[in-house]
Amino acid sequence: MNPKFPSTRLRRTRQHDWSRRMVQETRVSVDDLIWPIFICDGKNIEQPVASMPGVSRLSVDKAVKAAKSAAEIGIPCIALFPSTQPERRSVNGDEALNADNLINTALAAIKEAVPEIGLLADVALDPYTSHGQDGLLENGTILNDATVDVLVQQAVIQAQAGADIIAPSDMMDGRVGAIRKKLDEAGFSHVQIMAYAAKYASAFYGPFRDAVGSTGVLSGDKKTYQMDAANRLEAIREVSLDIDEGADSVMIKPGMPYLDIIREIKDTFGVPTFAYQVSGEYAMILAASQNGWLDKESIMMESLMSFKRAGADGILTYFAYEIAKKLNE
Repeated sequence: MNPKFPSTRLRRTRQHDWSRRMVQETRVSVDDLIWPIFICDGKNIEQPVASMPGVSRLSVDKAVKAAKSAAEIGIPCIALFPSTQPERRSVNGDEALNADNLINTALAAIKEAVPEIGLLADVALDPYTSHGQDGLLENGTILNDATVDVLVQQAVIQAQAGADIIAPSDMMDGRVGAIRKKLDEAGFSHVQIMAYAAKYASAFYGPFRDAVGSTGVLSGDKKTYQMDAANRLEAIREVSLDIDEGADSVMIKPGMPYLDIIREIKDTFGVPTFAYQVSGEYAMILAASQNGWLDKESIMMESLMSFKRAGADGILTYFAYEIAKKLNE
């Protein structure tokens, strides 16, 4: 087939809205969305995150209300992240194993009030350590195997609290297999693992650290365990290992700067693949729209379309609630 102009005119199908809709190759639906929310201490609290306009830390009671609203508009899953008070942080992140910590309390409360919505729980130590690293620190080195032992316990406690998906974001070697084994032994073979399989050491995480209270806490960087932004083939190796260890789905983080990785992972493995539109991506879109440089609604939708076009099955995005409302219209 060798179509040529003028017999072939690709603009024909672009002339009308109805025609463009008929030939549209990629679609975003409410079912694609996971909504990350931040949990804080207190009651009836909404604390705006300065670097993420429109996003607030929510006390557990407010998080329950948010989950109810999310379920009503069809969002299938929410992801929970704690804003841990400095006095509850420690060198070894002991608060991560507190069955009554913020995340576990929120998981239990939401699961009781809104059992129909999926709950994703982040597994890592950085919200709980006084040094802000994702693992146990000894003489400036992150201890891999000792950290995995703690993450396994954290995962089981979160499953007991009501987590439907355990999402290890720490990037320690071997943690997916260890978590899968211990979840199964504890009677949670039905609980999914969504592995942060290719998580890059990115500058796009800054506003997130504001939201969870880690700004100014982090000692050093995370380059010894998070991936180098220059590496593509390494992402394939990371994902392959996590799948072999029992991951049900994988995540690429950040999102838009790594669309090529999303496409490669999806084409290579064909497993459920998720993208995280991280805090820095969200903040850039909001800042540009607030300055009148970009149309927020158009960019918001176009950005999600790019994830789907690249092969993502779903997207974690702080726009999830707003987008779901728009799609429902």
